[in-house]
Amino acid sequence: MILAIESSCDESALALFDPDSGILGEWVHSQIETHRPYGGVVPEIASREHLVNLPPLIAKALALCGTNKPDTIAVTRGPGLAACLSLGIAAARALSISQGIPIVGANHLLGHAWSPFMQIHAQDPASFRQSLAELLPHLGLVVSGGNTLLFEMDADLCPRIVAETVDDAAGEALDKGAKLLGMPYPGGPLMEKIALGGDAKKYPFPRAFARSLEARFSFSGLKTSLRYLVQDMDDATLAEALPDICASYQAAVVDALSGKLNAFAKAKAYRSIGLSGGVSNNKALREAVAGLAARRRIPMLAPLPRHTGDNAAMIAFSAWAGGLPPAQDGCVEMNPSLRLTDL
Repeated sequence: MILAIESSCDESALALFDPDSGILGEWVHSQIETHRPYGGVVPEIASREHLVNLPPLIAKALALCGTNKPDTIAVTRGPGLAACLSLGIAAARALSISQGIPIVGANHLLGHAWSPFMQIHAQDPASFRQSLAELLPHLGLVVSGGNTLLFEMDADLCPRIVAETVDDAAGEALDKGAKLLGMPYPGGPLMEKIALGGDAKKYPFPRAFARSLEARFSFSGLKTSLRYLVQDMDDATLAEALPDICASYQAAVVDALSGKLNAFAKAKAYRSIGLSGGVSNNKALREAVAGLAARRRIPMLAPLPRHTGDNAAMIAFSAWAGGLPPAQDGCVEMNPSLRLTDL
C-alpha cells in the first residue's frame, strides 16, 4: 500500500493506493477561492495553506489505514513551487521517521503521464501489466497550466519527450487569455463555457508549429494576437464579440495541440494515445483527440476528471507503475524544475 502526498502548487492532496485493489481513499483541499482575489496562485499564501491543510489530511489517511500502515510514502519532489514542494516533502519525511516507512520522491509530470492508465488498472488490477503491454508504444499529451509536452513510452516504461512548449503552457495561455478578456481566475473553464455560443472561425488566431514534426509548441504569439485584437474594443463591442472571441481563441489552442499530436501519431505505429493534465478536461480538446484516435483505430486513454488536475492518486499510481526506488537515507531532493525524463 502506497500513501502519496502532492503539494506542488495550490492543491494539498493525499491518496492511499493498493496495487491489488486500486485507490482506497483520496483527499484534496483546493485553494482556488483563496487565490481568486489575486488573479492567480500566490506562492507564499499557497505554502502557508499547505502547512494548515496537510496535517488533518494525513490524520484522515492514517485513520483509514487503521493497523495496516502503508508500505511506502510517495511524495512529489518536482516540478512545482519550491515552498510548496518543501512542505510536502517535510510532511512525508516526518511521517516516514515517525512510522518507520520508506519514502520515495515522485515526479509530478510522470504522475500526469501515467494517469490515463489508472482506468485500465481499475477495470482489472490483476491483468494490468498484460493490458499495459498491449497499449505500448504509447503517445501521450500532457496539458496543464504549467506544462505542455508530448511524449512517447515504449516497453521500457521510460518516457521520452518528442515535443514541448518553448514559452507559455496551453493552460497558461487559456487562463491569461481569459484574464485579458476580463474574466476572473481561473479563466480557462469560463472561457470554454462562453465559447459554446460562439463561432470558432470568426477570428483567425495563429496556430504556431501545428501539424508539423517540429519538437515544440508555442502559445505566446496567440496571447499577443488576442491582446492586439481587444485593445481597441470598447466594453460594448467586446461584450457582443466575446462568444466568438472565446470560441476562436480556444479553437486555436486545441488545433495547435491536436495538430501536433496528429503529426506525430502518423509518424510511428503507436498502439494508444493518452491525454492528461488539467486542460484535458476541456471538452473540445477531448473530442479532437478522441477523433484522432478513432481515425488511427487505437484507444484514447484519459483519466477521470478528478484525476486530471493536481492529485495524489496519480502520484501513488506512478510510483508503483513506474517502480520508483526508495530514497537513500530517507532523503528526498526537491527540484522545482524537474523534467518528465528525470526519473
